[in-house]
Amino acid sequence: MAYIISILFFLAIIVLVAYSFPVRRIPFQHLYAKVPEDIKKSLQTFRTAHKIQRINVDGKTWNYLAIGKGKETILFLHGMAGAYDIWWQVIEALRDRFKIISVTYPPVNSLEGLRRGILSIFEKEHVSEYHVVGSSLGGYLAQYLISKNSKLIKRAVFANTFPPNEMIAQKTSKIGKVLPFLPEWAVMHYLRQRITTSIYPAADHSEIVLAYMLEQSHGMMTKKQFIARYRCILDDFEPPLSQASKISVLIIESDNDPLVEEQLRQKLKATYPSAQIITLHNVGHFPYLSQPEQYTQIISDFLSNNTSAGEPE
Repeated sequence: MAYIISILFFLAIIVLVAYSFPVRRIPFQHLYAKVPEDIKKSLQTFRTAHKIQRINVDGKTWNYLAIGKGKETILFLHGMAGAYDIWWQVIEALRDRFKIISVTYPPVNSLEGLRRGILSIFEKEHVSEYHVVGSSLGGYLAQYLISKNSKLIKRAVFANTFPPNEMIAQKTSKIGKVLPFLPEWAVMHYLRQRITTSIYPAADHSEIVLAYMLEQSHGMMTKKQFIARYRCILDDFEPPLSQASKISVLIIESDNDPLVEEQLRQKLKATYPSAQIITLHNVGHFPYLSQPEQYTQIISDFLSNNTSAGEPE
């Protein structure tokens, strides 16, 4: 009996140590060592120049950016592994023409919870209507916002994303069940594997994509945030078919997106048949990071009601 107790005690110590092991922080200069100097400095300047706003909604603290001079507002919504500043290059290019709000999702487990947070930010910032640009989870959330508050939305961009579906839940069911029980460092190690083996190569080995994603996994994003965002992409709802048909919608897709397979891309286009579609080639899942000039031109043309300019061949 004493032997069994000793073994259990020893195992408990191992588990405690494993869960107590912190996620290793890596200095910015090391993570971004291979990123071109002008891009690296641009991100650093952006982060230091703009004050982050905070608001508490449903017990969660939202961090967001509100800048820009225009009369019209753009809401930027990032994906599972991102933050408000993942859009910085596009934001800097558009801030003289638009008021811009870009958010970082706190650990909120539902699309409805995310919607309440966004509406609270809009109330604080006196936003009554807006354009929405969402990528990946952000594009999924943009569809949900249309389903609930379509009258507030003027134009919508669904980028590198998917409609409500069962495929993601089926394909990720095993890892989805395991992730909540893993220590934080193990969850981030899993994310880094996806980044280096899939996301980075698909982005034509873009160093800014690699650096930004690795930074998220080295302490910028928590396990709670990652798990909550995963639950949000599984949060089902009825596609806003009639609502979306009444506003201008642009679908931006990549033909080699490693995170949104072709079947999901086709399903998205079939769900919104009246949407304009732009297909980018060989840029992976984060074209707004690796190809910001082209991406900005596409967004600018769409919001300016120029539906032909900026479309790749």
